Amino acid sequence: MSTMLVKGQNGPLAASEVMISVRVAAAADLSALLVTDQGKVRSDSDFVFYNQPAGPGVRLRSQAAGRPAELAVSLAQVPADITQIRAVVTLDGAGSTFGGIAPPVALVSDPAGNPLYEYKIEDLQSESIVIAVELYRRFGNWKVRAVGQGYAGGFAALVTDHGVTVEDTPRPVESRTPPPPPTSAYPPPVEPTYITPNSPYPTQPPPNSPYPTQPPPNSPYPTQPPPNSPYQSQQLAPPAPPQANGEVGLSRGRPVNLSKGQRVTLRKEGGVALTRIRMGLGWDPAKQGGLFGRRPVNIDLDAWVAMFADRHLADVAYYGQLMSKDGSIRHSGDNLTGEGAAGDDEVIMVDLSRVPRQVNTLLFIVTSYQGHTFEQVSNAYCRLVDDTTQAELARYALAGGMPFTAIAMAKVFRADGEWKLQAIGEGFQAKHPGEAVPQLGRFITV
Repeated sequence: MSTMLVKGQNGPLAASEVMISVRVAAAADLSALLVTDQGKVRSDSDFVFYNQPAGPGVRLRSQAAGRPAELAVSLAQVPADITQIRAVVTLDGAGSTFGGIAPPVALVSDPAGNPLYEYKIEDLQSESIVIAVELYRRFGNWKVRAVGQGYAGGFAALVTDHGVTVEDTPRPVESRTPPPPPTSAYPPPVEPTYITPNSPYPTQPPPNSPYPTQPPPNSPYPTQPPPNSPYQSQQLAPPAPPQANGEVGLSRGRPVNLSKGQRVTLRKEGGVALTRIRMGLGWDPAKQGGLFGRRPVNIDLDAWVAMFADRHLADVAYYGQLMSKDGSIRHSGDNLTGEGAAGDDEVIMVDLSRVPRQVNTLLFIVTSYQGHTFEQVSNAYCRLVDDTTQAELARYALAGGMPFTAIAMAKVFRADGEWKLQAIGEGFQAKHPGEAVPQLGRFITV
């Protein structure tokens, strides 16, 4: 028969081995802080949680799916300078609060599961973290106290207040309002009417198409921007000197693994030029550093493509505008975390036969919307797929983290009358297309 405690009440512990568990009507994590009489941990090893499930005299044990873990405490093994063991319950979910669920119940039991004390934690509202109960020494003996102290400062703040060192604390998720694409020097687009769900890339546009195969003299993509163009004062800086990397060819059934700066001509064996290609980009959330280093952080990366007519921006296909104005480029849609099924996280489909004649460079960029750097990303890559045969033709893997929030992964450009792909893999600082475009000059091929 267990003893019911109310907030602030305490009781003796005769057993040297006890279990602490909670009943909570939501996904939650259980952790423990082992503190001295100053209320601080001696070192980070006195913090027991999902990434560090064992401490001196305390172990975190997994429970059945959907139930929080439990703390197994061997009181005889707790170091003499540890005077309190505080059990902390943290709701696992953005925006979750205890005020929105039934009051949680903390249980202190013996190793056989027989309940010794029970404490219903009431009067919680906006808190998502609570110090449920604590075991503490008094004159050489151990006792239990019902605490029920909600904490509004966040999990990292709670453990930091107890002396735990926290590195790479997860940043709050920002409002997902897409920034507008960079201002273009060209007239407002006319939405293509000849793209249908069953045929996204017809070989020839129908009569009266706003984007004929051969642009007329007054093409909306002039070689030079019109007078008073907003890009007259924003022409990009000259490109960096080309790198002396060899050019490789595509082979059927044998994808090319590109190295930084390496180029490949976009034609199949036999000299047939590729027309419909798919650029797949992928990444994984890297593990965090410090004590939280084994649980990944949601990192919102955005793959997008910038279209350039010589050195002037023609258009951008990104999460806020999933199709280029001429219909030649389509974006698969936004992935906010980099998690999900195996394969590409974001895909950009390009019909090279429909790219306007004056557009001669397509830059494939990845930016970090919330400002995480690529040091927190792993397995970043881009790959080129023949959209007709679904065959992977080339792949470029980004090795090592970079202290940047944007990366130019690759470019597709016209040279000597044909399209080529070049791996880039260079970082810079930008969180979205509006910040990135003015910095893309060094990647442009004229």
